[in-house]
This record gives sequence, structure tokens and C-alpha cells, in this order.
Amino acid sequence: MADFSGSERLIREMVREFSGFRIVPKRESALSKLIDLALKLVTFGGQREYLTHYHTVLGNTLYTPASWENTPDLERLITLRHERVHLRQRRRLSFPVMAFVYMVPFFPVGLAYGRARLEWEAYEETLAATAELRGLEALRSPALREHIVRRFTGADYGWMWPFRSVVERWYDDATTRIEQALAANVAERPQGHRV
Repeated sequence: MADFSGSERLIREMVREFSGFRIVPKRESALSKLIDLALKLVTFGGQREYLTHYHTVLGNTLYTPASWENTPDLERLITLRHERVHLRQRRRLSFPVMAFVYMVPFFPVGLAYGRARLEWEAYEETLAATAELRGLEALRSPALREHIVRRFTGADYGWMWPFRSVVERWYDDATTRIEQALAANVAERPQGHRV
């Protein structure tokens, strides 16, 4: 039996869960190049890394930056868990509704409540995966906190939620929930199975 890495196993699960799921490099996608140009225009050059640093789910396709091939397995696994949330959101809402929620309420740039709500859900999974795979010290990292807060308040997602204190409060509440859930899981294990 073949020995697959964690990310390969998760990709196989995603293929079973989402019919037609595939991974496509952004450099091979004309649509990704068009989105990159549009983002550069609407963010006045603030978002210049769409093709090189961002993963994007559209339909059942995950579009990956060039760095995907060299990404360590653990980082791929965390990213895939985040993107699987977006796939489930799309299935729950439908593609047209999710696209509308992601792009419109309230504004496409500057105050995108719909996009922020969808990303809060996906980034909470990023945090849970970080805690499970890298440990609580990684979850509590000030650098990770700042990185994710900046994603919401900066040009990365078009200043989707510019209220820093709200994003920081969400982040702190999410990490507390994750820590409590992990502690509860440890407490529920039989005595002989504790690590």
C-alpha cells in the first residue's frame, strides 16, 4: 500500500468529497491572470501577490501560486484545510450566492462584510489546523496573529474589514475556542492514551 503525505491524503479526501475537485497552477490559468490584473487595479497596486502567494478556490478548482510545488507538506495541509472550508461554503451557498456574498455586501473594496464572514470561518480552520499540527505555541505566535489581522485590514483582500480591533477580538476569541476544544479532547481521552 502506498504511503501518502498528509497533504496527499487530504487531497484524496477532497476529491471524494467534491466531485471534479482539481488543483491548477495559477500560471496556467488565463482567468487567474485576469483576476490578478483586476486586483492590482482596484487596490491601486496594494495587492500585487495574487499570482505568487495566494491560493484561490473557484468552483471545484483550487488555483495555486508558483510556490505550491516547494511548500512543505505541513503548510500545504494547513492551506488545504482552509480551502476546504471555502469549498464547503460554496456547496452550502451555491456558486452564484457565494460569489455575490464574497464580492458585494457591503462594498467590494473597503468594507466587505460578506467576504470577511466567509474568511473568518476559513481562517478559524487555519488556526485550528495550526494548533493541531504545530502546537499551541504556534497558535499563540504574535507573528501569526499580526499576519492574519493584516490580511483582513490591509490590501490583501481589499481592506475587507478595516476595523482592526474587531478582527483582533475575533482572532483572540477563535484561539480561545480552539485551545478549549483541544483541552477538552485531551481530557476525554482514556488515561492510557494521553500524550
